[in-house]
This record gives sequence, C-alpha cells and structure tokens, in this order.
Amino acid sequence: MKHGPPARSVPGVTDEIFASGDDPADGWFGESVAESYDDPGGANAPEAIRPAVELLTELAGGGPVLEFAVGTGRVAAPLAARGVPVSGIELSRAMAARIAGKPGGDRVDVTIGDMTSTRVGTGFSLAYLVFNTINNVTSQDGQVDVFRNAAAQLRPGGLFLVEVGVPDLRRLPPGQDTVPFAVAPGDDGGGYLGFDQYDVVTQLFTSNHVRVAPDGTGRFRRIPFRYVWPAELDLMARIAGLRPKYRWSGWDRAEFTADSTSHVSVWQKA
Repeated sequence: MKHGPPARSVPGVTDEIFASGDDPADGWFGESVAESYDDPGGANAPEAIRPAVELLTELAGGGPVLEFAVGTGRVAAPLAARGVPVSGIELSRAMAARIAGKPGGDRVDVTIGDMTSTRVGTGFSLAYLVFNTINNVTSQDGQVDVFRNAAAQLRPGGLFLVEVGVPDLRRLPPGQDTVPFAVAPGDDGGGYLGFDQYDVVTQLFTSNHVRVAPDGTGRFRRIPFRYVWPAELDLMARIAGLRPKYRWSGWDRAEFTADSTSHVSVWQKA
C-alpha cells in the first residue's frame, strides 16, 4: 500500500526503512527507536504521565486492565506500581524488554503480539490504547479489529479508552499536503526536522523525521499511519458492541471542542 510519494534522494542523507540492527519483527519500533523512547521530557515527563495514570486507575475501578501497544511501559509500569493488575500486548520485543526495569514494571504481564488479534484473557474492567497508537494500524478494517479485540476481552460494562490526536488538516491550505511539527536546530550545527505528509483520499499519512549531524550528514526515516476522526471511532466502537461514554480533550477531562487538537475517548461494553 502506498504511503505518500517517495522521498527525493538528498546527498549525505541516508533514507532508512529499518535502522541497522533493528529486527523487522519489531515493526517500526525496533531497537533504534526503543533505545531513546524513554528520554526525559515530553510525553515521558511526570506531569504528562501522572494525570493519565490517575484517570486510568479511577476508570479501572479496582479491576484488571489491559494496555494495547504497551511499549516500554511508560504508562503501564506506574499504573502497576499503584497496585492495579496490568497486562499488556506489544509487537516490539525491543520496546517490551524495557518494561521490567521500571518501578512497577515487573508486575506487568506482557504478551508479544499484534493488538488487532492477540488475546490474553477475558474479564478486564478496562482496556486502553494511548499516545496516538491507533494510527499505527494503517487500514480501517485493522482499526475496527482493534476495537473488536478490546471488546472481546472486556467484562460486561467494561471500558475501552483511546487517546489520539485530531487530524491536523485544518492547517493544510489548498494544494499543500505537508504540515511541519518540529524544527529544532542544534547548538552544534546539526538539528532535527519533523513533518507529517497527508493523503486526504486514503486517510494515510507519514510521519517524517530528518536528523542532521554537525558534519552535514543525516538520516531520514518515515513511518506510515492512518488518521481517524472521532465520529469514525464511535462507529468502530458501535461495530464492536461498545457505546460512547466519555470524550474529553485530554487527561484532565477538559471539554472536547472544535478547537481541541486531541481527545481521550471512552466506550463501554453493553
């Protein structure tokens, strides 16, 4: 499947599909990504993680929870440290290998597998999928399968939560398909550039990352995604036998509005 036009060849810039040393079985999140995934700041900052863990603890209601795409345990480990029974599904062994080293991570029961189909049990009070990871599934059918898989593992009345951004298409003027999200020159003469490239016909987009070293050499990596609208997620939930319960603009439960750039949505198993 095509994920946008091919990148132009740039002298001195290496175009990578998988970095050297990455295991293709880990998908787009091999060792080269996992090794820096827990770097301080941003989504890893305590002030970003704390409200997510607090809300998830409340929604779990004392029952067991299941995280789809558990990653390096950024959320699962502190949740488990609070005494919440946590299971996780993760495709990348390189990412999952880092969970046990975090406080609470040794209590997270991890299964290596695909979140569209891997089953670890039933009777969960809460399943959740955070940090835009629903977009990593690059077909609508696959995204529906994520909802179906979550619903199949929830107990009656159980909840499924998704945190994801609202597609940034309002920033696209006519004729443009690219939106930059980071331009960060380095003090040493290098730097980083990040931009998303959208295909509004297929809802596919690529997240593109260019890192330039001080000597002018660089690396270019692009990762495919599929964006999804809030109303589309509601329909996926309905197909899976889930009904809308909450929608907020973030973990602080602020109101979701037309100007919200992301949302935390919760559906309940009938």
